Amino acid sequence: MNGFGIPGLSPRLERRLDDGIVAVEMLLAASISSEYELLTQTSHHLVDAGGKRLRPLLTLLAAEFGNPDAPGIIESAVVSELTHLATLYHDDVMDEAPLRRGVESANSRWGNTVAILAGDFLFAKSSALLADLGPEAVRLQAATFERLVVGQIMETIGPRDGEDWLGHYLKVVADKTGSLLSASAQYGALASGASDSVRSILGEFGERIGIAFQIADDVIDIASESGVSGKTPGTDLREGIPTLVTIHVITSSDPADAQLRELLLSPITDEALVVDVLSQLRDHRAIATARLQLREYADGAKQVLVPLDDCEAKEALMALCDAVIDRSA
Repeated sequence: MNGFGIPGLSPRLERRLDDGIVAVEMLLAASISSEYELLTQTSHHLVDAGGKRLRPLLTLLAAEFGNPDAPGIIESAVVSELTHLATLYHDDVMDEAPLRRGVESANSRWGNTVAILAGDFLFAKSSALLADLGPEAVRLQAATFERLVVGQIMETIGPRDGEDWLGHYLKVVADKTGSLLSASAQYGALASGASDSVRSILGEFGERIGIAFQIADDVIDIASESGVSGKTPGTDLREGIPTLVTIHVITSSDPADAQLRELLLSPITDEALVVDVLSQLRDHRAIATARLQLREYADGAKQVLVPLDDCEAKEALMALCDAVIDRSA
């Protein structure tokens, strides 16, 4: 297995991706430097903690469908990662999360105000790079940013009375996660000069694999320990935010689920109770149901790619779908 977690990469493509990610890391580090030491320190906090760099990877793979050496591809990849990192700072404030990527979250270390401003700083740096990528890239970022905000608001408010819980959840996930992965792939297509039809296919793929990726994260949040996921298990339970696993319990008509269902309808603030609910969920059939739906979304992402010409990048994207499934196993 290579460092990207994608099985079966050809040596040639792996070298190209390695070189691309190195360039991304260099520009990423340079982009978040500031004359103010605290801003540099807080902005580097999550960058230095690592991460999967999934969004830049999608940008680089999408660029393979055009001219992968065209100018602006690395900048586009950094835009996608900066935007993602900025949302993490803000998410951790709203979630009051103590951990992110296996390290202390920025809000725990410096407080909410500094964490929010650090996120804003990263959005500003992302915009500075976007300014040189052309109006179409700026329009794409604006539409994506709107969806990110709408998704967060929808998640915060929750489903309305009578609204389908699963439909609400999938719309939130599509906006909060799928939209940026879709944009990441489209950035690569745009910068490389790929056709509009290829850009559309890659954008749809990004959205679908983004939904699958979030479902996998939801399963991991319940099924794994913090040492595996890099986050504190049960974060959504503490916030009272429904995920695919808990939605299957909340909407269950099985009398045996009544007590657990009642607990999941509100934030769980007692830590002993969080541990107990996590234990119950790990043994619940809802986990298996969520994993089945994850596979369906990943397989759907594969189907989107079928019209593309066969090439190493297409094979890599197909394999990425399998890797997303394997994450939650």
